[in-house]
Amino acid sequence: MTKEKAIYTKDVILVMAASFFFMFSTMFVNPLINGYAKSLGASSGFAGLIVGIMSIAAMFLRPIAGNLTDKFSKYRLSFIGGILIVVGVTGYVIAPASNWLLLFRLINGSGYVLCTVCMTTWLAFLVPRAHVGQAMGFYGLMNALAMAVAPALAISTYQKTGYRTAIIASAVSAFLMVIIIQFVGNKAKPKEIKYSEKKKSFLHIKIIQKNVLPIAMLTTLFAFPYFATQADLVTYVEERHLSVNVGSYFLIYAVVLLLIRIALKNLFDTVKFGTWFWYSVVATMIYLILLATMKNNWIMALAAAFMAIGYGLMYSVLQSTAMLLAPISEQGLASSTFYLGLDIGMAFGPIIMGFINDLLPVKYFYLVQLVLIPFMILIYFHYRVRLNGAIRHH
Repeated sequence: MTKEKAIYTKDVILVMAASFFFMFSTMFVNPLINGYAKSLGASSGFAGLIVGIMSIAAMFLRPIAGNLTDKFSKYRLSFIGGILIVVGVTGYVIAPASNWLLLFRLINGSGYVLCTVCMTTWLAFLVPRAHVGQAMGFYGLMNALAMAVAPALAISTYQKTGYRTAIIASAVSAFLMVIIIQFVGNKAKPKEIKYSEKKKSFLHIKIIQKNVLPIAMLTTLFAFPYFATQADLVTYVEERHLSVNVGSYFLIYAVVLLLIRIALKNLFDTVKFGTWFWYSVVATMIYLILLATMKNNWIMALAAAFMAIGYGLMYSVLQSTAMLLAPISEQGLASSTFYLGLDIGMAFGPIIMGFINDLLPVKYFYLVQLVLIPFMILIYFHYRVRLNGAIRHH
């Protein structure tokens, strides 16, 4: 009981709650923005650009956010990020034409990048180093729940109220995040450094945290099929004329992930990276094969459950390992490097699979993604000593 109190303090719980609301805000808008842009007069191509510009911009903004996070208060940057999200989403609501959505999408994306990097680093700052894995597990769960619940609520709300009214809920969620962080006591200010060192650090901007590079590469590979599924599962089911309740797929994923995280919460800080890796690789192979051969709701539910292991579980392991591999002074840069890998998978997974879907019959959509497995294994074997040794950095 004492151990739990030491980890889940008031500040930790508030940061986790805030992370849920900013992620909910972003994921609420994602399934609506394409249709909303078209309703404001955008062509299909321009609407696609509005959707994708956030992920593409995030790739360039991550290193900047990572460097800023290591030099300024996590609270201050999270506050700025939250305000930017509120401004961006409110802009969607009042936008008179689709052209304005591009500007507000960039503002929204800038806030999202700041919040993802700062919140992760802030949480790692608040918990004992020996429990980073467990804390990141529940932090990842908050993100996963937001990713699963927000799109379902967004579509349901839009169908009843229309685009503009529905998107107000996203702005409210972002505003709640801004309010919640006001009550966090520990603002996670970096250690004071001498002026000469500060000047040198501003001149010497790092793009990535080199120790975390293999984590970023693995994150891209594990995220690739997840985001391809998030973008194309509904279309895949329609094109294959499958009689499945596709709307429940990510809800099943979220429930299974919740159960896994609760059951394994004490193992994240004691089990080596390699053990998690092999379970997740096998689970990834299984869910890709199940989705390729899906015929009914039972197989779909099994695929969602194995995706929770293959991607959902590994997401938290990769995130906590990234924080452990980097020195304390570069936790922000480590977080941005991890999220850079996620951004690449999020942006290029749907794009590449869209092209492949045009070239090959739809039945090969998931089978072709099995080509990612050998690359995962090669990266792991090359960096296995570093990855398995991360657990000793507590």
